[in-house]
This record gives sequence, C-alpha cells and structure tokens, in this order.
Amino acid sequence: MSFVKTKSFKYFKNLLIGVGAAIVLIGALFKLESFPYASEFLIVGLSTEALIFLFLGLIGPEPDYYWHKLYPGLDDYDSRMQPLTAGPTQSDIVPLHGDVVERQLGGMLTELQSMSKSMGALKSLQEVDFSGTSEQIKSMSNFYTKMNEAMADMAKSAEDVRAYKDQLTSLNKNLGSLNTVYGNMLAAMSNIGRQ
Repeated sequence: MSFVKTKSFKYFKNLLIGVGAAIVLIGALFKLESFPYASEFLIVGLSTEALIFLFLGLIGPEPDYYWHKLYPGLDDYDSRMQPLTAGPTQSDIVPLHGDVVERQLGGMLTELQSMSKSMGALKSLQEVDFSGTSEQIKSMSNFYTKMNEAMADMAKSAEDVRAYKDQLTSLNKNLGSLNTVYGNMLAAMSNIGRQ
C-alpha cells in the first residue's frame, strides 16, 4: 500500500486544501474591504491553491469503487481472470438440497404473508374517512361541557337539600318548643278555670 492511500495522507491532503482555501478567502475579504496586506494574502492564498491543484493533479484520483477487493486483479489489464460469462467451473457448483431450499422458501413465504397482512392493514387505515372527526370532537366537547354544568347544578342542589334539611330540623325544634309552650298554656288555663 502506498503512502498516498493511507489515512494520514488523506487527512493531510484535506487539511492542506482547507488551509489554502481559508487563506484565499481571507485574502479576498481583505481585498474587498481594502484592508492592509490584502494583496499579500491573496498572492499567498492563490499560490497555495495553485500548488495544491498541481499536487492533486499529480497524485491522481482515488477509485470510487472497491471491486478489486472482491475480484483481485480486476484493475490489472494483464490478469488471468475468467470472464463472468464463462460461468462457474465444476468445483464452484454446490449441490442444492431440496429440504434446505424448501425451509428457506417456506420462511420467506411466511415473511411475505406477514408483510401482506401488514400492508392490508395499512391500506384499510388509509381508506378510513376522518372528514367528520372535527364535528364529532366538537360534539363530544359540548357533551362534556353540559355534563360538567349538570354536575355543578347537582352539587348546588345537594347544598340546597342540606340547607332545606337544616331548616326542617330547626322548624321541628321550634314546633316542639311551641308545643311545650302551648301545653303549658292549656294547663294554666285549665287551672284558672278550676279556681
């Protein structure tokens, strides 16, 4: 593995590109704002970027694929690889056992049936009409409001019943006292009439 393909080189390359771009941007900012040393920053930054682009052009691009790991020798023109269209050799063929294939296909069929049921449930959920839901929520809210008002009225009427009961108890006591006074008056009147 060459030094160019190592992680440390890739890190250094990215660091160099970032620093060079930062110097160019600072130089451009200084130039736009007419700060001192603007030309020097711009010259240093653009020179650094020119060297970086020259460097990147010389080292060549990284491959975007990694087929050479799966098929070693794929990137070598003179390699002696069999083309894929030639098919597998007799030693590459693995015989299939019917029970293994049947178990694997059975498991796949079970999974597919489960997925089909789930998709059916999702489809039925999609077909549900929620258009009247807001009116239903409003009517439920009105129902709960009326129910709360009725409960408050019942609480008030319970208080009224307690007050009525207290008044009846007081009235019974007063009537008992009046009966006693009336009985005393009758006894006094009967005593007056005898004398």
